Amino acid sequence: MPKIKTSPRFKKSFTKLPPEIQVKVIKALSLLAENPRHLSLRAKPVHGIVGVFEARVDVSYRMTYEPLPGDALFLRSVGKHDETLGNP
Repeated sequence: MPKIKTSPRFKKSFTKLPPEIQVKVIKALSLLAENPRHLSLRAKPVHGIVGVFEARVDVSYRMTYEPLPGDALFLRSVGKHDETLGNP
């Protein structure tokens, strides 16, 4: 199970999300910690950014992360789909 590390930007973005989306992010993080390839996350590389991946929170929200050495994941950003992927 990978260790999860969060950026200050991820933490700040998370606190600004509506409470119902925060719950969904926590669920997605749980799935990510169990298995970064879990099908419901629909994880895939961010187009044009080497080493950064996106995971689905719900239809409108995404989070980005990058794998780190030593079985760790660094959470970079979370928010609305286009905003998050525009600045992963």
